[in-house]
Amino acid sequence: MQAVDLNCDMGESFGAYTIGNDAEAVRHVTSANIACGLHASDPSVMNRTVRLCRENNVMVGAHPGYPDLAGFGRRRMEMADDEIIDSVLYQTGALKAFTDHFGVPLRHVKLHGALYNYAVEREDLFLAVVEAVRKAFGEIIFFTLATPGSALLKQSCASRGIRLALEAFPDRAYTDEGMLMPRKYPGAVIEGPETIARRALAMVRDGGVTGASGRRIGLEIDTLCIHGDNDASIAAASLIREYARGEGITIRAFGA
Repeated sequence: MQAVDLNCDMGESFGAYTIGNDAEAVRHVTSANIACGLHASDPSVMNRTVRLCRENNVMVGAHPGYPDLAGFGRRRMEMADDEIIDSVLYQTGALKAFTDHFGVPLRHVKLHGALYNYAVEREDLFLAVVEAVRKAFGEIIFFTLATPGSALLKQSCASRGIRLALEAFPDRAYTDEGMLMPRKYPGAVIEGPETIARRALAMVRDGGVTGASGRRIGLEIDTLCIHGDNDASIAAASLIREYARGEGITIRAFGA
């Protein structure tokens, strides 16, 4: 039986500003990537989101990004590798304070936005971040983009005791090279809930995605991401579960 994790970027509100519908999304997902205060969120939002995950038996992960509140972490910043690693440790540690407070494990780390994409391009940087996080916080799962070459990276990491979960995005369009279509292009973000849900199940069932020109790209996929700031994605979450049951696909936390 096929199984896949369903994760959501959450905890992205800030002060008086509400982004996304975490209370609804958390009912349908198995893992949550919680913003850590530099690209989005604040201490009270982090507290509230971790508590919400505990109440709904959703696995908690840190979602550190560039220190870019104004740009929501979606703009690449000029930072030295050491600065990036320090920032990731700082943000992950902030979230771990709340997971410890509520007695739940910090299960995974997933970089956010422009930093996520940069680390996909820079495997050496990604691995340096992984090693630093492992040294500070122990054996944590790392989420990264499923690409045509990521299965080899996963095998290499496994030989060193590093657990990777390869991620696909049913609410995002893909290039013919198997990368995410930049958000600046029309159609890069998929809007229809049913379309998102059907794409999600096709990704898992068929083991890949369809690129911009219709080219089929084979991928190993462990987890599917829906974006908490995309209303259509949240609406699609319940449909993904419904369609998965119909196709004999189990939705469960990665590694559970």
